[in-house]
Amino acid sequence: MGRRLSTGNRCPGAPRLDVPAALWLHGGTMLDQPNRFFLNVTHSATGRAWRERLDLRGSQCALAMAQRYGVSDLLARVLAGRGVALDEVEAYLDPAIKTLLPDPDTLTDMPAAVARLADAVERGDQVAVFGDYDVDGATATALLVDVLRAAGLDPLFHIPDRIFEGYGPTVGAIDQLAAQGVTLLATVDCGTTSLETLAHARAIGMDVVVIDHHQAGAELPQAVAIVNPNREDDLSGLGHLCAAGLAFVTAVGLVRELRRRGHFTAERPAPDLLAALDLVALGTVADVVPLKGLNRAFVTKGLMAMRRRGRVGLTALMDAARLDGPPRPFHLGFLLGPRINAGGRIGDATLGARLLLTDDPMEAKAIAIELDRLNGERQEVERAILAAAEAEAYAAHGLADDGACVVVSGEGWHPGVVGLVASRLKERFQRPAFAIAFNGETGTGSGRSLPGVDLGRAVRDAVARGLLVKGGGHAMAAGLTVARARLGELRAHFEATLAADVARARAEGALTLDGALTAGAATPALIETIARAGPFGAGNPEPVFAFPGHRLSFAETFGAGHIRGRLTAADGASLRLAAFRCADEPLGQALLAARGRPLHVAGSLELDTWQGETRVNLRVKDVAEAA
Repeated sequence: MGRRLSTGNRCPGAPRLDVPAALWLHGGTMLDQPNRFFLNVTHSATGRAWRERLDLRGSQCALAMAQRYGVSDLLARVLAGRGVALDEVEAYLDPAIKTLLPDPDTLTDMPAAVARLADAVERGDQVAVFGDYDVDGATATALLVDVLRAAGLDPLFHIPDRIFEGYGPTVGAIDQLAAQGVTLLATVDCGTTSLETLAHARAIGMDVVVIDHHQAGAELPQAVAIVNPNREDDLSGLGHLCAAGLAFVTAVGLVRELRRRGHFTAERPAPDLLAALDLVALGTVADVVPLKGLNRAFVTKGLMAMRRRGRVGLTALMDAARLDGPPRPFHLGFLLGPRINAGGRIGDATLGARLLLTDDPMEAKAIAIELDRLNGERQEVERAILAAAEAEAYAAHGLADDGACVVVSGEGWHPGVVGLVASRLKERFQRPAFAIAFNGETGTGSGRSLPGVDLGRAVRDAVARGLLVKGGGHAMAAGLTVARARLGELRAHFEATLAADVARARAEGALTLDGALTAGAATPALIETIARAGPFGAGNPEPVFAFPGHRLSFAETFGAGHIRGRLTAADGASLRLAAFRCADEPLGQALLAARGRPLHVAGSLELDTWQGETRVNLRVKDVAEAA
């Protein structure tokens, strides 16, 4: 009798399944081997192995889900692959904010924050909201201003200029707001590290409430309240929320407090906070925070709100972005978010917040058109700087598999696009990357990281060691200001600090697949079924499927280094595909060289609506030779 397998930490609630050790799957891989090679691919065009997402225990969990809840086998595998427990399936498929939203007071300092905001409403204080210049800052600013307006105030708002003011509140901005009569400042998506600036605000008699999610050190600024789930003494477990999500939780607490005080009446009803979830969804997706728990509910319900097209500014932006069909997370991250960001990167930083706050369709259309134009200009600037950054990176690293971190810099680079350049370098070299724009002897830069490599901690450590003028961020992204004379020491610091984590992250960097399909099976109905496990994004990865042995019947380059083509199965069924920014990379070269030949192709499926017609596309992530 053969050895039996222990299921170990099987899916909670799933029945025990004993399987003979002689059972084999996928080209001779034994069932008792976790993370087995998928289709026997050990080295793909991008240099990765392909691994199956589910091990035996995960497969057992998926089987139990399909049997208990009547969901399709494929949906069950997607759910199990994202850690959904057997007893959580129904709640996961219909995430409810009412169920997932905690009491706002679980956040440290939240009672003090909502009390001071409520006092301002009752007294008619002049309040200003100070936001960051990115999408999360714009959406959080708009949400808080909207709620304060509904409560009866006419708050000011300030979005700093990225180049002339930099990140976070400045003494100059504080004085300017004080001159306009502001007695209460609410910072959103910033403020946690602004010790000197907020000390100045206190000195001139201005109260400050901080609503932020960036990593915090042991020392916090002087403020009435600092609502930040990532401060060391906060036990709320909400550190995965973005600033827009925190602004929403704060708004819930504020409306509750104002109800308790009897502020709302028939003539002045409480605001409909659920209508603000379109802003929360946009900020959550654009800030690339994990789409788990409450965040996933925010995006699910926020997309529903956005589809009603009730917010004038977002409707105008969707039209300017030529969004055809209902908005999906992809549109928020790659169409709407970049256009709002374009104002903060190379134009007027207030455009995004103004667009989201306006009720005037003509003003909204004008701002949306301007943001669309600025986004095109931003793309041109980014391409030029990326070419220079890649040349410097290749000169330093070449094609060798060395170095823990890519750090590039250039004189006169536009500071508004260095974060995007860092992101491209991270993808290209598969290691954390910083791009730094120097203007004289000081440079400002942004970094982007790999999962499992905490960039924010490395930057804060560099600040503590005196290697940076200032810096901060979170695990996946960080910003810094550095003196040119310390650049070499900074590179050495990142190499020493990040080496072990980067080596571990890259070793675990196999492409993980959820299953195999044929071109004929990739239908809109299938995608809608899988979408029940979404929305997908950071922390809830979109499913990746392999199309084994399909012939690449057509492939060509288009746009700025993209490739499009068509896969054809043995039965004649075909599927459109696209691979982005890869024409000069191994993936793109492999696609172009394989025209007319069979390939194993891996990617994610998406629906594309154009002029009323909905089609299925495969967004290619990798290819491998078909043995």
